[in-house]
Amino acid sequence: MESKVSRRLKQPPAREVIQYIFQPRTTREFFTKNFEVLTQINFAHLIMLDQQGIIDRKTTSTLANALLKMRQEGPEVVELDAAREDAYFNYEAHLIKLVGRNLGGRLHTARSRNDIGATNDRMRARGFVVRIGAALVGLCDAALAQAAEYATCVMPGYTHMQAAQPITYGYYFSALVEAWSRDIDRLLHVLETIDGCPLGACALAGTSFPIDRTLTSNLLGFSRPLGNALDSVASRDFALELSTTLSIMMITCSRMVQDFYIWSTPEFGYLNFPDSIAGTSSIMPQKKNPVVLEYLRGKTAHLIGLTSAALTTVKSTHFTHSGDSSRESTRTCWESCEEALKCLELMTLLVRDVQPDRERMASRAAGDFSTVTDLADLLVRKADLSFRDAHHIIGAVVRRALDEGLPAAAITPEMIDAAAEQQIGRPVALSREDVAKCLDPICNVEARQSYGAPAPQAVMARLEEQKIALEDRADAVEATDRRIREASALLERRTQALVSSDPQAR
Repeated sequence: MESKVSRRLKQPPAREVIQYIFQPRTTREFFTKNFEVLTQINFAHLIMLDQQGIIDRKTTSTLANALLKMRQEGPEVVELDAAREDAYFNYEAHLIKLVGRNLGGRLHTARSRNDIGATNDRMRARGFVVRIGAALVGLCDAALAQAAEYATCVMPGYTHMQAAQPITYGYYFSALVEAWSRDIDRLLHVLETIDGCPLGACALAGTSFPIDRTLTSNLLGFSRPLGNALDSVASRDFALELSTTLSIMMITCSRMVQDFYIWSTPEFGYLNFPDSIAGTSSIMPQKKNPVVLEYLRGKTAHLIGLTSAALTTVKSTHFTHSGDSSRESTRTCWESCEEALKCLELMTLLVRDVQPDRERMASRAAGDFSTVTDLADLLVRKADLSFRDAHHIIGAVVRRALDEGLPAAAITPEMIDAAAEQQIGRPVALSREDVAKCLDPICNVEARQSYGAPAPQAVMARLEEQKIALEDRADAVEATDRRIREASALLERRTQALVSSDPQAR
């Protein structure tokens, strides 16, 4: 018995080859996910073959009707045989079954599985990027809404997991939107990378047939054909870029998740989780576990691992089409995309539904010495000191307060004068009102008016800028989605025209 796909091979594939290599590429799930994209590629190629006169109208019309019948009946009617190696050969086998070998085999004129697969991958990745971009915009929208609502919700800000300076819960979300906006920009760059069509590159060296690659590019929603046939089939760097972008995005998400994980503990008590996004224990009745947070941390690790696997798979492969560089390397990308979409839904749920404990946050900000940097600034302004001397004085005051078990709010001008006498040999005579104002976390935050700082007025102004910028990014994602839809509509019109055309016409 010979190979089912080539007379070059006198033996059928070994059982192990079928089981471990071909079977994963011919599962029903895999075929179904790729069926519509493969059908669009087939229609676009057929329309081009007809327009260029490479195949006669009678043949192209017959093939168009057969392809339309396959699309209407759906992927379930295609018999999948792993001995045929992959999804394409099984698709082609069903087409041949409908119209015969002579006609069915003509559709493959002037193309290869290599450029078909590369085009399929780009179209599939493009669809994922549009969906992920829209989901990330939705997450940013939710974060901006929370940022506006809690722009005056004072809380400690942290560095090195130690109380640093007061910020607000709203300011924290505004910061996250800055980072996620860069993730959207990276996704938009991925769309630019994807936006070149490989179809017509054939195996690696193009074809002697007079094909029109610009036409097939337009029909499939690309802005241009890729400029080099070898690069068209050799490169899946768009998938590597997409995977890396998703890993970076999820790293930012995991950092928010880790903050929420700590802040939701009884020891911090900053956040309240609704029961709907928590789990419990099988033995301990009192438990309310942050299962969503733990899931997201784990998924971040998976995405990083999937990206590493893809990069390692491509490393040192020859710069041409091969199974590892072109097929194995993209396998992890699809899983990353699916997981990223799930994670973004959960992130949006967290941002929207988790509520801060305003009173607890404000109390901690008032008592944990995160306000005392303003005392050092006050010494610079009112006592004509260098910041370094002011830093030493306030550091000594904090040390004394800690030794005496006093909270930050208990610091007095007398304590500051005593420290100043020791550090610089003279008192500084700050007013009680000025000291109290510096130590009040609300006044402390309101005083921080510099660009990018957490003063509520400044945050609200920045939120308006962020909203406008986010709308522009959302429009850019939508523009790609609209172009894809318009190309799909054009492809459908051209297909219907071919289906209904006079088989005798030229």
